[in-house]
Amino acid sequence: MLERIGVTSIEDLYEDAPKNLFNQKFDLPDNKSELEVVEHLTKLSKKNKSASDAAFFLGAGCYRHFIPAAVDHIIQRAEFLTSYTPYQPEISQGTLTVIFEYQSLICSLTGMEVSNASLYDGATALVEAVLMAKRINKKKQKIVVANDLNPQYYNILQTYLQDEEIATSVEIDNICAIIVQSPDYYGTPHNIKKYRDICDAKGAMLIVVNTEIISYGLLPAPKEADIVVGEAQSLGVAMNFGGPHLGFFACKEKYVRQMPGRICGLTKDIDGNEGFVLTLNAREQHIRRQKATSNICSNQGLNMVAFTIHLALLGRNGLRKLARLNHHLASKLHQQLSKNSKIKVINKYFFNEFVIELPIAADIFLKKMLAKNIM
Repeated sequence: MLERIGVTSIEDLYEDAPKNLFNQKFDLPDNKSELEVVEHLTKLSKKNKSASDAAFFLGAGCYRHFIPAAVDHIIQRAEFLTSYTPYQPEISQGTLTVIFEYQSLICSLTGMEVSNASLYDGATALVEAVLMAKRINKKKQKIVVANDLNPQYYNILQTYLQDEEIATSVEIDNICAIIVQSPDYYGTPHNIKKYRDICDAKGAMLIVVNTEIISYGLLPAPKEADIVVGEAQSLGVAMNFGGPHLGFFACKEKYVRQMPGRICGLTKDIDGNEGFVLTLNAREQHIRRQKATSNICSNQGLNMVAFTIHLALLGRNGLRKLARLNHHLASKLHQQLSKNSKIKVINKYFFNEFVIELPIAADIFLKKMLAKNIM
């Protein structure tokens, strides 16, 4: 193989990597038993402070919510844990059923007509939405980021687009799509209808992003949007040091042929029995990749199952109660902090997170809080 590609050694394959990365010696003990290795790694792990070890107030796109024990128990069943792509419906009914339920739940939450069977994460789901909008609205060029979008999402958007394609003002022409995050990066919900009116006037598509899907238990579904995407990690999926997570993607039915990923549908077999199959799955993603709607093939199937189980356990009323609890507790904190003359609370409106301005540097404040066991 080396000869075929024109190199003489394995090392030649890494000639562009910095030389100081090679031949490093690691201080690792030799000949340890399994028990000793576990004890050693346990000591190392104690250098980390887990989210469950403190009062936890981190957010901004990755959230710590309680996950019922039933979620982990069910996803560890073999038909879920080892199943990835259900090409053969006759032996994949369990996974296909969950996918169908997941799609139904996402459509119910977002107010959209169709959902795919999940994507890699919220940030790449946004990119997929933008690329889809550009396929549909070919004569328009500009993508407008209309409000405070998660900066990680913005950075990944920049990776896929040229800088001149991204704008921040709706007061321009040639707009392909407008992106609105609600609640935004700082926690403020937004009036989606206002942006719908702008899109209609400009001939643009409206993309709504949500990184805290529990908010749909309290806030209205963004039915005015053309595409709704975001991060579904809040339900059933642990933070996992930032991933893997679960990107959701839903849109109006008329755009379904341009939607990335796959869709599961309900059908009947020759005997009239109901069953589930993949009803839309672009073959280009497996063969002619240059013609694919998407080349990001990781759909986070197991996290999708976890999300579906958690939301099914909650039910409609349970989700509303959870959303109200989130908002209620955040409101109590908001009220208390507002009484402190040294702290300025930035948000007037919020779902379950808001931003404060402090009289001291943030890094000093964070260290002081950590000393009091508050993250």
